Amino acid sequence: MGWAWICLALALLPASVGLVNLVLLPRLRPPTAAPAGRLVSILVPARDEAANIEACLDAALASRGVAVEMIVMDDGSRDGTGEIVARRAAADSRLRLLAAPPLPPGWTGKVHACALLAEAARGSHLLFIDADVRLAPEAAAALAEHAAARGIAMVSGVPRQRILSLGEALTVPAINLLLLGYLPGGGRAFTRRPDLAAACGQLVLCDRAAYAAIGGHGAVRGVLHDGLALARRFRLQGLRTEVVDGAPLATCRMYRGFRESWAGFVKNAREGMATPLGLPVWTTLLAGAHLWPWALLPSGPAAAAILLMLALRAAITLRAREPWWTVPLHPLTVAVALAIQWDALARAALGRPAGWKGRAYPATKAA
Repeated sequence: MGWAWICLALALLPASVGLVNLVLLPRLRPPTAAPAGRLVSILVPARDEAANIEACLDAALASRGVAVEMIVMDDGSRDGTGEIVARRAAADSRLRLLAAPPLPPGWTGKVHACALLAEAARGSHLLFIDADVRLAPEAAAALAEHAAARGIAMVSGVPRQRILSLGEALTVPAINLLLLGYLPGGGRAFTRRPDLAAACGQLVLCDRAAYAAIGGHGAVRGVLHDGLALARRFRLQGLRTEVVDGAPLATCRMYRGFRESWAGFVKNAREGMATPLGLPVWTTLLAGAHLWPWALLPSGPAAAAILLMLALRAAITLRAREPWWTVPLHPLTVAVALAIQWDALARAALGRPAGWKGRAYPATKAA
C-alpha cells in the first residue's frame, strides 16, 4: 500500500467522525417561560482582567429566560479588576464581588477560585465562564434547561472564537478540529466513557447537586484544564456530561496574538495530548491526514486526502462560526498544533513548570 493511500485512509477517519459529530451536535433552545425556582449562578474567576471584565458583566447581567445571580472572584488582580466589579456591584444587587485568599498548596489558581465561587453560589445550576466570555442573552437559560430536561450533570460548549490576528488563526481553530474531527461522539451524553469525555473550560454549566456529589473543583484541584478534568470526574461517578453547540451561546477572544496563544496552549497540552505514549500516535494521525499529502502531490489519493481535510475544516469553520479566511491556513494550523504539543512534552521532560498570569505550576495529569 503506497504512502498516498495511507494518507487517504488517515484522512477518512476524521472526515467520517467529523461528519457524524457535526450532525449530532445539539443546538440548544431556551425554555418558553422562566422555570419557577431555577436560579443560575454565573461564576467568573478573574485575575488581571480589567480589559475584559466590564464587557463580561454587561453580557451576563443581560441574561433572560431564567433568574440569575453573578459572582466574580478577584484572584489577586493587580490591574484594578476588583475596583471595576465593586463599582458595578454597588448598582446591581444580582452581582457580588469576592476576593480569593492566598492560593493553598496543591491547587491551581483558576480551580481554587472556582471552588470558592461554588461555595458562595446560591443557584440550582452553576455556570462557570471565563472573564473573556460574552454570554448570549438566552445562554444561561438554554444551558440550564438542557441539563434539567435531560438529566445531564454537566453541559459545556466551545464559544464562537473571535480570531483577529494571524497568530490566533494558526492556533485557536485546532480546538474545534480536534473535538469534532477526532473524538468519537464529540462529547455527547451517550458516550458515557470517561476517556470520551470533553468540555471547554470557557463555558461549563453544572447541576449543583451533581457537582457537590463528585466533590466539585476540590476533586481536581491540581489541574490546569479544569473543564476536561471535571467532565471525566462526572463520568467516573456514573453521571452524564455533554458538549453542545457553543457558538450561538457565547463568544470569546481567548488569546491575543501568537505568543500568548502558544503559551496558553502549551499550558493545557500537558494534561491532554502531550504525553510520551500519546503524542507519537497523535503526530501520525494529524500529520498523516493533514500534512503528508501535500508532499505526495500530484498523487490522486493525496489530492483526495487534501480535499477531504479542507472540506472537513470548512464544515467545522461554518458550524463554529469562525472566520473563513482561516481555512486556507489549515495545514499550518495543524503543523503549529503539533509543534505546541511537542514543546509542551519537552518542557515537561525538562521539569519546567507550566506558567500562567504570574504563577507557575508543576505538570499534573488531569483526573
